[in-house]
Amino acid sequence: MSNATFHVPVPKNEPVLSYAPGTPERAALQAEMDRRLRTTIDAPMWIGGQAVLTKDLRKMSPPHKHAHKLGMSHHGEAKHVRAAIDAALKAKRDWENMPFEERAAIFLKAAELISGPYRAAINAATMLGQGKNAFQAEIDSACEFADFLRFNVAYAQQIYNDQPISAPGVWNRLEYRALEGFVFALTPFNFTAIAGNLPASCALMGNTVVWKCADTQAYSAQVIMEIFNAAGLPGGVINLIHVDGPTAGEVIFRHKDFAGIHFTGSTKVFRHIWQTIGNNLPIYRSYPRIVGETCGKDFVIAHPTADPKVVATALSRGAFEFQGQKCSAASRAYIPENIWPQVKKELLADLAEMKMGDPRDFRNFIGAVIDEKAFDKITGYIDGLKKDKKNITIIAGGKYDKKAGYFIEPTVAVTKDPKSVTMCEEIFGPVLTIYVYSTNRWMDTLKLVDSTGEYALTGAVISNDRASIVQATNVLRHAAGNFYINDKPTGAVVGQQPFGGARGSGTNDKAGSYLNLIRWVSPRTIKETLVPPTEHGYPFLG
Repeated sequence: MSNATFHVPVPKNEPVLSYAPGTPERAALQAEMDRRLRTTIDAPMWIGGQAVLTKDLRKMSPPHKHAHKLGMSHHGEAKHVRAAIDAALKAKRDWENMPFEERAAIFLKAAELISGPYRAAINAATMLGQGKNAFQAEIDSACEFADFLRFNVAYAQQIYNDQPISAPGVWNRLEYRALEGFVFALTPFNFTAIAGNLPASCALMGNTVVWKCADTQAYSAQVIMEIFNAAGLPGGVINLIHVDGPTAGEVIFRHKDFAGIHFTGSTKVFRHIWQTIGNNLPIYRSYPRIVGETCGKDFVIAHPTADPKVVATALSRGAFEFQGQKCSAASRAYIPENIWPQVKKELLADLAEMKMGDPRDFRNFIGAVIDEKAFDKITGYIDGLKKDKKNITIIAGGKYDKKAGYFIEPTVAVTKDPKSVTMCEEIFGPVLTIYVYSTNRWMDTLKLVDSTGEYALTGAVISNDRASIVQATNVLRHAAGNFYINDKPTGAVVGQQPFGGARGSGTNDKAGSYLNLIRWVSPRTIKETLVPPTEHGYPFLG
């Protein structure tokens, strides 16, 4: 065994490719999408390093063309959850005892595969399976995913290097053990990077994982597992299951070796999970770690000095990129009346230029929402806006159609009531509600922003007056875990803006930083006395 102290590569953010006409990456991505549209795949579960096929087959389809079949995912039942737990526990000893540099090398190789030979594959799978355009897929499934893996390795070494001081004659050490048991990773549809990072970050720290992805992300999840396998990840370290949530929860949260959950999803589900874990505490060998990032009702507030074009761009990009299906998407805005006419003009001009359709056509900015359930929920909110003629004026969009795909126009509503439903509840779709406030009520509006709704994930202030920026930063201190000045409230970059929120938005454990990784270890202090005493007495006894 080597006795060297290794230094991991210094991580750098993966450059975002442009996919402009005539570029090689555009041609490669289009070719990969065409190839995938001509073929179908099986999406098995992966348990103990083996592909598991079942008779419960479910069609995977592009959101923009739900009649098309990308392939069939294989869904399991309780026995598959138990098998995944058994595989994770079987693999645990060898994996956590593997030297850190060997574990790190696997995920560094995975990052190189993502940014290199698998780049077109993972982007194409995300575009077809989750309805992202080329740019949204690139910044997510290629760049952010590779960033997570590379930066996590550096953060892990930073954690391991954090050691206590030692007094003369004593050597103090801090060992960062993997958690005792297995970790459950429960991931959403909207970010391929999150789907890969939640199990991978736990595994990097020596844990073994049962991973349940969203059914609507099963198509690109297969590419993730293909990459992990190609990188040399041992079987049983990350076990992918396709099982409905209650079935998985019934088995996992009643298992004595359940050590923690890494979650991204809805606030309602997360609270239910937390309550279930609390009720089952006497069962567990250790107190489980509970890490979750949940919903948001993210805001943009403009000061009377703000540039209307900057505000409009922050709204059009922040609210409607990936059809608003981001927990960080701008979904409520507060605009002063002095700049509102110009902001409205610029915003409507932006929307007029946004084309909607198949992501295979790179001219399309907007795609379809993820599935029929989301479509019905979002359009229900739009119908509610249409009915409230007393308070609401819809100034853009409002139309929708699900005959061929789940398409909803970018919708902008102006409300007279700052506490109306769509100013408070997360919609997770292309709907933005705007409240126009009196120009002289800046401080009152800041307090209104802070007190509206239960979430505190992201938010932005746009202003050309520094004093007002300071005021907003102070008043909104607890209103957002990621706070943006003169920018849209989306687009956190690994290593630059660690991501997470508090209040009803989660535990704020900051994916993309050492703060998240520290949750997946259990430190042990080791004190070694080099020459131990042989007399029980102390000098004060003289």
